[in-house]
Amino acid sequence: MALLLLGVWGILLLLGLWGLLQGCTRSPSLAPRWPPGPRPLPFLGNLHLLGVTQQDRALMELSERYGPMFTIHLGSQKTVVLSGYEVVREALVGTGHELADRPPIPIFQHIQRGGGIFFSSGARWRAGRQFTVRTLQSLGVQQPSMVGKVLQELACLKGQLDSYGGQPLPLALLGWAPCNITFTLLFGQRFDYQDPVFVSLLSLIDQVMVLLGSPGIQEDDPEDMFGEANVLACTLDMVMAGTETTAATLQWAVFLMVKHPHVQGRVQEELDRVLGPGQLPQPEHQRALPYTSAVLHEVQRYITLLPHVPRCTAADIQLGGYLLPKGTPVIPLLTSVLLDKTQWETPSQFNPNHFLDAKGRFMKRGAFLPFSAGRRVCVGKSLARTELFLLFAGLLQRYRLLPPPGLSPADLDLRPAPAFTMRPPAQTLCVVPRS
Repeated sequence: MALLLLGVWGILLLLGLWGLLQGCTRSPSLAPRWPPGPRPLPFLGNLHLLGVTQQDRALMELSERYGPMFTIHLGSQKTVVLSGYEVVREALVGTGHELADRPPIPIFQHIQRGGGIFFSSGARWRAGRQFTVRTLQSLGVQQPSMVGKVLQELACLKGQLDSYGGQPLPLALLGWAPCNITFTLLFGQRFDYQDPVFVSLLSLIDQVMVLLGSPGIQEDDPEDMFGEANVLACTLDMVMAGTETTAATLQWAVFLMVKHPHVQGRVQEELDRVLGPGQLPQPEHQRALPYTSAVLHEVQRYITLLPHVPRCTAADIQLGGYLLPKGTPVIPLLTSVLLDKTQWETPSQFNPNHFLDAKGRFMKRGAFLPFSAGRRVCVGKSLARTELFLLFAGLLQRYRLLPPPGLSPADLDLRPAPAFTMRPPAQTLCVVPRS
């Protein structure tokens, strides 16, 4: 009996030693290995290096020194930044769910209580995304009736523009049409542009976009995936994303046509040749309008509307030779992809030829990632592309877009306005019917 007990204790001792040795041999490899980065200051971290506006450009400058994957300290929070097409695409496409979470952002926790699809994580995000995709399908975003809704809104926008009689109008007015298309989908009817409810909705969206960087209250995350609160949060995401992004992109597209009149002229020549003065654009016309399609793609590349929406590691993850622990904020810097010198011939210039081959045919580019990539690619990108094409082509088919009196195209300032998205600056322009 004593020998038996001794044998049992011996086995337990060996198992304990084996486990201890395994722990000792594993711990160095499992310890976090962070990419290099600038030395942080007490309390501030590296915030002093980022500036107030266009932080994406400051991060790109840091990548020139520390490489395509580096660590910065936002206060005391270590954050990993990914810069350049190769490393960003590998992270977004090649990591699956390991890099599909979002870090907790206080204002979204306060507004949406961890729900929705844009800033939720884990099972709650997967449930919200499934709900949103099915909702958009049920609303007919892929059906021919959707084209009719967009063209109806285009006619209403033209009526509003005509009422100015060629006098200067605010650039923001052009965003009303994409907003109303989203409201039509979600609420079942469009609003008159002077409707107080419509004006109030636009004002609220504007306030949220400007204040998104403000601190908020951290809330507990409710457990129910398809409860009323999460459905409401998903609907709010559809309102915000479906209005702000498409509206701002259309405003940029028009503003850049005013800034580059020779590009505007080429688009209008192509529209006249393919469509003529009376035929409205249709989605199937895109193939016959390669230069117009190239211009729209170049607008999205050039402006980088959402330059650095953060991700968060859902588990310990090996990335680029480094080991990042669970919960690490990661910034896939889309600006660095859309301005990557190895992918674009003239990255800092507005150049539609980036999307045309030697014969003038439209060509896709792998580094064109304005809607992100991987599991969190924008669920509404198909609808956004259709809206942008129909509205942009319809506007340039009918109007000449000019700077306000007293300014030349060279005088126009392209620096974006401060907001969550890279909004165009507050600007006026003249919209004159073409003869």
